Amino acid sequence: MSDKINFDISYINKKIKKISLLLNNNFLYNDYKNLNLINKYKKLCKIKNYFNNLNKYSKELKDVKLLINDKELNILVKDEIFRLNNLINYYNNKLKKYFFNLNKDKNDSLNAYLEIHSGTGGYEASLFTLDLFKMYVKYIESMKWKIKLININENFLNGYKEILFKVIGNNVYGNLKFESGGHRVQRIPKTESQGRIHTSTCIVAVIPDIPFNDLPIINNNDIKINTFKSSGAGGQHVNTTDSAVRITHIPTGIVVECQQERSQHKNKSRALEVLKARIYNLELNKRNKKKCNDKKKLLGTGFRFDRNRTYNFIQNRVTDHRINFTSYSLNKILNGNLNLLIKLLIKKYYKM
Repeated sequence: MSDKINFDISYINKKIKKISLLLNNNFLYNDYKNLNLINKYKKLCKIKNYFNNLNKYSKELKDVKLLINDKELNILVKDEIFRLNNLINYYNNKLKKYFFNLNKDKNDSLNAYLEIHSGTGGYEASLFTLDLFKMYVKYIESMKWKIKLININENFLNGYKEILFKVIGNNVYGNLKFESGGHRVQRIPKTESQGRIHTSTCIVAVIPDIPFNDLPIINNNDIKINTFKSSGAGGQHVNTTDSAVRITHIPTGIVVECQQERSQHKNKSRALEVLKARIYNLELNKRNKKKCNDKKKLLGTGFRFDRNRTYNFIQNRVTDHRINFTSYSLNKILNGNLNLLIKLLIKKYYKM
């Protein structure tokens, strides 16, 4: 049987009463606003009905269980308990679905920007940045989403200092937002001759792709724009003109680079788009401080001091520290099977 959720019916009753008063004062079926109110009223009445039925069948179950030791009625009682449990599960799940939609973040359905930065650990950290990028690409492919590369900064040893890309699809931010924070790797580097385990970190930030009209307005006096030549491994995107763009937002210190486009104009436009999203995300993180501490830990901030997850190659283990969950399927997770972790995080987040 599903865990019974705590539900405050007084909230629903107040909303029903308020809408009833509004409809009685100005009741016009062909009025668009009133039509919305009518639909909302019907939905709230349905929720109230679910709640009443849940309580009704829960009470009946409690009474029926008192007869379980009656030998003559034992079979009938067991059948009735089975029937009531099914009904309780049905109405409980209906209410859970309502709660999920009620608490759902408005940004969950949006596309998202995903940044991966190498942290402590030098060369190993930059190699792990590449590993994480490959993991996310495989997960994104499994979700039938699309990727748009914005910026890649490589180091001289085939690792990555920074990768920034946009993920396009259904409910992207709602799934990926829990990836923000510190990701730690423990393994023996290929260059380690004595078999010592090396620990390094990467920082992931997931930023919702906010609709243009909701993005903050940036004062031109608050930004500094630099151009430089594009560069890439094997000659990719190498350009003799200064097509790459770096924009610095002076008040916040946020820096965005874009060099994936051939055109300086396109790179500047895309960099400004990312900059606005980062500024919005900074404000979003400030607002998240008002949330309960547990929710803050699950969401992460994309800062170095968050410790989301440890990837231990020696033990083939992945541990998500926020939900105290450990899996000994590191290879599967690095191959894009992230739903194992993401579904647990979503369940935990919306239960709070």
